[in-house]
Amino acid sequence: MLKDPEQRYRAVAARDSRFDGQFILAVRTTGIYCRPSCPASTPKRRNVEFFATAAAAQIAGYRACRRCLPDAVPGSPEWNLRADLAGRAMRLISDGVVERDGVTGLARRLGYSERHLTRVLTTELGAGPLALARAHRAHSARLLIETTALSVADIAFAAGFASVRQFNDTIRTVFATTPTQLRMAAKRSARRTQPTPGRVTLRLAVREPFDAAGVLGFLAARAIPGLETASADSYSRTLRLANGPATASMRNGNGHVECTLRLTDMRDLGSAVARLRRLLDLDADPLAIDEVLAADPALADSVARTPGIRVPGSVDGVETVVRALLGQQVSIATARAAAQRLTDALGERLATPDGDLTTLFPTAEAIAEHAGDVLAGPTRRTQTLRAVCEAIAAGDLDLHVGVDADTLQARLRTFTGIGPWTAGYVTMRLLGDPDVLLPQDIAQRNGAAALGLPPTAEALSDHARAWQPWRSYAGMHLWRAATATATATKAQSPQ
Repeated sequence: MLKDPEQRYRAVAARDSRFDGQFILAVRTTGIYCRPSCPASTPKRRNVEFFATAAAAQIAGYRACRRCLPDAVPGSPEWNLRADLAGRAMRLISDGVVERDGVTGLARRLGYSERHLTRVLTTELGAGPLALARAHRAHSARLLIETTALSVADIAFAAGFASVRQFNDTIRTVFATTPTQLRMAAKRSARRTQPTPGRVTLRLAVREPFDAAGVLGFLAARAIPGLETASADSYSRTLRLANGPATASMRNGNGHVECTLRLTDMRDLGSAVARLRRLLDLDADPLAIDEVLAADPALADSVARTPGIRVPGSVDGVETVVRALLGQQVSIATARAAAQRLTDALGERLATPDGDLTTLFPTAEAIAEHAGDVLAGPTRRTQTLRAVCEAIAAGDLDLHVGVDADTLQARLRTFTGIGPWTAGYVTMRLLGDPDVLLPQDIAQRNGAAALGLPPTAEALSDHARAWQPWRSYAGMHLWRAATATATATKAQSPQ
């Protein structure tokens, strides 16, 4: 992450697209803010200032560039890397918490007063929670205007605005144009896609290189029929959102992921997009990650073979924790079978199935009450599962993207039957923590041995300090190496 203004200006002069979304360039003489790779003539240094967010630039009186579309880039990877209050708040804002619960709800989830939260965000990011949420709404609205055929009124409420008038005023202020003019411009430049009736089709920007095959393969290996479907280049699933169930289908495209959503309530669109971006880790900075990992000779070949590796995230905290518990010390197939039994027995059926997508993952309340019946008796694993789900249902265990990683791991480990592997795995998937190594995982240790790295937990942990702050991504390379070795061994064994 570039912090120094002079380094940022050099990135702008080079039109370096690696930093798009990581900071905002504003030009005093034109009153416009841009992405670093904007193709316009590079402004003089004395006429330039930089902002951490589009919201801060908007507050300072700048409007978005119509040429480089600074709001249509992947989100800043800083919000995944930062574990401080500002980073956790930004993840919740992108999930639509301010629109649903207001600043009061945002502060409550983070465990701070509204006044303190506003002070920290203003100091760190140049804008308070309301302004940051407003910028997020404007970005969501522009995405819908330019890529769908939804009416202006539908877009206004889907993006989280309280009224069409507020929506129109914000679009004029931020983009210095009207929604109709934005749509006409998008149509002329062929950025618009044609949605299937009853659905919304979007293009999700991604930083390249993007190991789509790897992340889709990871999800496919664990896919639960009825809840998910997967192929070599696509993935679909059901979603439990604030205002009703939804389904999402994603397919890898050229420099983007094509996403088709079917929502019960359009107000959930922003939250759905944010969760799907986290699921596929679309906001990662692959060049920064690969540069650090490739510096280790043991990982260099793996990084060269698989540039842009991603860490699959989560769309549902309950599901992530339950499936992590079911996966303790068993194979992927065994864990998937147990999750399938829970989903078939306790999952909520969609009123209108979307093809093979028919079922939502069970709620914490349902699992707490019936897990013993479905999973055959009061085993230690079932007892842990019930205890965790009872705590979730009672509000004693928070599972959202604004939770502090250390706090979440410590809370999970208070439950009998949850050790460092499960707590670390949940933190990595649910919060998108980029720096979690799982040296207790036998597959990662096998992968380490295959790459010539220390195979013991303690020695691997010591070696992995050089991979900070990207140890989660290094772990994906270790898993990949373990799988390749197991496949090769199986192929060589007598039939």
